[in-house]
Amino acid sequence: MCPFRCLDFQGNFRDCHSSYQVEEMLSQRIGLMNEETMHAPHALQNMADALPALGIVAAVLGVIKTMSSIDQPPEVLGKMIGGALVGTFLGVFLAYAIVAPFAQRLGAVTKQDQAFYDVIKSVLVAGLHQHATNLCVEVGRQSAPDHVRPSFGDLENALRELKRAS
Repeated sequence: MCPFRCLDFQGNFRDCHSSYQVEEMLSQRIGLMNEETMHAPHALQNMADALPALGIVAAVLGVIKTMSSIDQPPEVLGKMIGGALVGTFLGVFLAYAIVAPFAQRLGAVTKQDQAFYDVIKSVLVAGLHQHATNLCVEVGRQSAPDHVRPSFGDLENALRELKRAS
């Protein structure tokens, strides 16, 4: 996210004509990163959607195999029918108990990561608009997700402690 050719370390503009261009570039880069990181959760969700169908295929094949051995004693047929049912169970279990929840959690973590990039972008853009440092930090605080957003007082106390420490 850092290597933008239009900015040097002092925040001066080289090739960019406005802070709005930088904001647009940051938004595009964050959007591209989000799109790229969501490939894995989508692939896992597609696999989870397909696993019950594979379980059904296993059941059908097990029933076909059982029907071809219909002249066998009940003990053998019971084992074959059990194998068919295990295939069905395995497909449904893997899909709904393991793969789908993992895909959803991976997607949620990816979205949380993107939220922090959005906070960083909002602070950087506020700084590029020449706002006071405290205002830039407040913009970042307000754009943080609710579950991790510090209160105004907590942020003020942290800033005071940083000032004292330096």
